[in-house]
Amino acid sequence: MKVKLAKLILIIITSIFYTIVGIKHFIDPNYFLEIVPPYLPYPLELVYISGFFEILFGIMILIPKYRYYGSIGIILLLIAVFPANIYLAQNEEAQIALGASKNIALWRLPIQGIFIAIAYWIRK
Repeated sequence: MKVKLAKLILIIITSIFYTIVGIKHFIDPNYFLEIVPPYLPYPLELVYISGFFEILFGIMILIPKYRYYGSIGIILLLIAVFPANIYLAQNEEAQIALGASKNIALWRLPIQGIFIAIAYWIRK
């Protein structure tokens, strides 16, 4: 019973997190533009697309019928945006723009793995 409650709480927190961050992609796209690697085309469009999918998958995981697909979507999205986290870790200008230290930027890398593990755990 405790595991079910913990999973439910984590599903709700995860949903809120991805939905809020996804909305922020539309409210303040410049924040996210700072970490889009320059070799990727259409950076603004990529920010909007990733924001859309964060909102979509954040909502999907709340619905048991769609939770599996929402969780897998989050995993794939985290993999897709990982180059932005690498760019942030390597680029001092991006760190300054986001107000992140080099250490914070570096810590974001393994934290993505934790987020992937959470999405994997809540998928059922």
